[in-house]
Amino acid sequence: MEALELARWQFGITTVYHYFFVPITIGLSLLVAIMQTCWLRTRDTQWLRLTKFFGKLFTINFILGLVTGIVQEFQFGMNWSDYSRFVGDIFGAPLAIEALLAFFLESTFLGLWIFGWGRIPEKLHAASMWIIHIGTMLSAYFILSANSFMQNPVGYHINEENGRAELTDFLAVLTNKVQLAAFPHVLTAAWMTGGAFVLAFTLWHLWRSTDQTPAADKPMYRKGAKLGAWALLISGALVIVTGDVQGKVMYDVQPMKMAAAEGQYHDVPEGVGAPFSIITVGTLDGREEIWALTVPKLQSYLATGSLTGAVEGINHIQQRYEMTYSGHELTEADDYRPIIPVTYWSFRLMMGLGFAGMAVAAAVLWRLRGRGSEHDEDRVSHRYWLWAAATVLFMPLLANSFGWIFTEMGRQPWLVMGLMTTRTGVSPGVTTFEVATSLAVFTLLYGALAVVMVKLSLRYGRAGAEHVPEDASFDPGERSDDDEFVFTY
Repeated sequence: MEALELARWQFGITTVYHYFFVPITIGLSLLVAIMQTCWLRTRDTQWLRLTKFFGKLFTINFILGLVTGIVQEFQFGMNWSDYSRFVGDIFGAPLAIEALLAFFLESTFLGLWIFGWGRIPEKLHAASMWIIHIGTMLSAYFILSANSFMQNPVGYHINEENGRAELTDFLAVLTNKVQLAAFPHVLTAAWMTGGAFVLAFTLWHLWRSTDQTPAADKPMYRKGAKLGAWALLISGALVIVTGDVQGKVMYDVQPMKMAAAEGQYHDVPEGVGAPFSIITVGTLDGREEIWALTVPKLQSYLATGSLTGAVEGINHIQQRYEMTYSGHELTEADDYRPIIPVTYWSFRLMMGLGFAGMAVAAAVLWRLRGRGSEHDEDRVSHRYWLWAAATVLFMPLLANSFGWIFTEMGRQPWLVMGLMTTRTGVSPGVTTFEVATSLAVFTLLYGALAVVMVKLSLRYGRAGAEHVPEDASFDPGERSDDDEFVFTY
């Protein structure tokens, strides 16, 4: 295996692992802010206990996400130096702003939130978590603007003297139509993951016996479960809407990715309507379709907004790209198709896992309908709810990961669409041994961090929400010297 393949594996492993924490952090910051706001408005200590409980779990994910994200910066310089040199002027600008603005905003106000219990006014303290959530959204926006340039380059010119792409319009990069479509989709998917996180832990505590979870705490976890389920369900509906918009933009700028996602090998003319593939079986080389189960006309609507719109197939797009890019100094092997099975199945796993998470949320809301009763424990005592608690988190979480795999693998062989292929972006001076060594080190390091994350989450998750007095107040003006002063971990 050559250095290029190892570098791609390293980027894939570290990026996918890092992205496990990103949607949890974005989504959980919103729900913790909502919980704390509910407590301020109602003074119901159940909301305060949930705020503290999920605040701890949020902090764990935030810190581990920070640690795993640092590696991403090093990878560009180590394994992708030609890429960094070519687009560094453009790619580096939004990443620098993300670090200087969004990340410092998040980390500063997270410190205020953790250590500010009883030290700053309650409303200001709650506002800190809302600002943290705004910071996570800004981080996502700037990082996505850099990624969107790779999908649809805008706001640049090529300096012929030094062979670099140089930034000419930063606003165009920030308002790239791929960016404007991708950001709402990523954001709503993160909210969906945050809802699943809350739902998973609260369902587990509801399922546990009274000896493990006191009966008096069941109504509190019931509130949390309903909040998580509603967040998952509503966000899932928004994911569908934003995904539809993103699909149409994707077909406009990357028709090969859309065709590969659907296993559409041949053109479908105007007036006929291209079917949506539920499952397609193709030849081993991925060049032809053998058999497919489809929904009539749906692909035309997803790509063009019309049930009878014309849709290009893989074979025709390949021929068109050959005519456009053949002989171009940055192309390779004149094959512009991604790995069709990876693109096709990652797209379906993204959608299927998302719908499965929504189905669990709907079932939970149906099961916990009404205001609750003494039979609430019976409503979640069946083993089914244990399985729901154990799996519901992984449904939107893995759907997010498969979505990113589809986004990046579907762009291949391009590193920057139409400008640089993946092969030409790799560091020329890095040997196979060096990449293999760093790959092994990073994989082992991330494996150790995974163990830490799981152990910490289970430790604090099993402990449940800590008890607080019914008249609890964290306003400095209403506390005595004998009160617990700082929210510690």
